[in-house]
Amino acid sequence: MGNGVKEGVVRLREDAEPILPAHVSSKTDHRQVLSSLLSGALAGALAKTAVAPLDRTKIIFQVSSKRFSAKEAFRVLYFTYLNEGFLSLWRGNSATMVRVVPYAAIQFSAHEEYKRLLGSYYGFRGEALPPWPRLLAGALAGTTAASLTYPLDLVRARMAVTPKEMYSNIFHVFIRISREEGLKTLYHGFIPTVLGVIPYAGLSFFTYETLKSLHREYSGRLQPYPFERMIFGACAGLIGQSASYPLDVVRRRMQTAGVTGHQRTSITRTMHTIMREEGVVRGLYKGLSMNWLKGPIAVGISFTTFDLMQILLRHLQS
Repeated sequence: MGNGVKEGVVRLREDAEPILPAHVSSKTDHRQVLSSLLSGALAGALAKTAVAPLDRTKIIFQVSSKRFSAKEAFRVLYFTYLNEGFLSLWRGNSATMVRVVPYAAIQFSAHEEYKRLLGSYYGFRGEALPPWPRLLAGALAGTTAASLTYPLDLVRARMAVTPKEMYSNIFHVFIRISREEGLKTLYHGFIPTVLGVIPYAGLSFFTYETLKSLHREYSGRLQPYPFERMIFGACAGLIGQSASYPLDVVRRRMQTAGVTGHQRTSITRTMHTIMREEGVVRGLYKGLSMNWLKGPIAVGISFTTFDLMQILLRHLQS
């Protein structure tokens, strides 16, 4: 390998693609996509498994009229454990894994590709993107992943709020919904999901990438330490989830309307009903404090795992 190729291979930036000679770029692009898919899948699986009990509890409050408090959340966790056993705290996590592994793989991989495309378009190839393209790359990545994996998200929500006697496994949920409610139900709540994922994914990726860029600028180190990545990811999760939370509540209500007794209606009517019956803060932001606990943990683990896996795989490839 000549000096020019060597220089091209090692010119890596933390938030950008390698600058490679044309004759090796195609092969490397394929490797980068596979690397992003694998890293994203592992990141999503670890993050969601870590907070699954808190996630299930949050969904139970979101789809009911029960008032949220830390004490009530603890009671739900405790009585679920007493009545159904310890592993029941992870009920629906199998459906979560079936969804989150492809979702996270697609989202992280799509984000890398959108960064590459937008970087080329705006003339920032191989460099950190400016703010607006950085925000757009995250929003597009989240929308792409949500669109391709939505039915699995609905199945996971159904399993989280129903007793195990109602749905025995993931396939049973699909079969019963198809037979009793129609295939269209598998995409009920899709629009608020996409509307929510745009600010969530956009702000999450934007915040994380911006904090890494600022860290590199002011610390003089190209690579943050793992605990710094966790902090950056926690901040990203806190901002992203807070911005999109009301739409998260609305989509959960719409997804579980067939099994919780709520009437199946449109986004605006569902939101209006929640505000009328429970209030704006207590209804649309129900369970947000639990999200402030689990969200930063999950997003921190997710971003950190993805970055470290990418670094490891690059070392192995070189």
